[in-house]
Amino acid sequence: MTMQQPTKPVHILLADDDEDDRFLTQEAFRQQFPVTEMTIVEDGEELMEFLRRSGRYALSNHSLPELILLDLNMPRKDGREALQEIKSDRELRHIPVVILTTSDAGVDIDNSYLWGANSFITKPSSFKTLMDITQTIGDYWFTVVKVSGRN
Repeated sequence: MTMQQPTKPVHILLADDDEDDRFLTQEAFRQQFPVTEMTIVEDGEELMEFLRRSGRYALSNHSLPELILLDLNMPRKDGREALQEIKSDRELRHIPVVILTTSDAGVDIDNSYLWGANSFITKPSSFKTLMDITQTIGDYWFTVVKVSGRN
């Protein structure tokens, strides 16, 4: 059963260093939720620059995302470090973070929740399953729960 589509654009920030995974995730959301706006960053450093409007994003006037999809295994600053920074920052911690990673290690799952992740999802091996997962993520985060009205 598909739920009601969001009526306004929903801004998702995807942090993932794998080009194929970025493309497939973006495509799955585009197909399921056409009003979705997705910003893509390739590592934790770029993620934090985007969120703090610093570095290459210093002159940008973009809004904060309503949802962050975060891979754990990235270069420069991995998702574990980025998650801890986001959730310890008063200006950012309200943003829901969904871990979307290849890991299914118990320690990664436990630590992600300990550090403030809102969900932990292991990346599926097929696009069909990814479509199912993005549908579930979208239904939950865009239509079921209420997230902060900040921005």
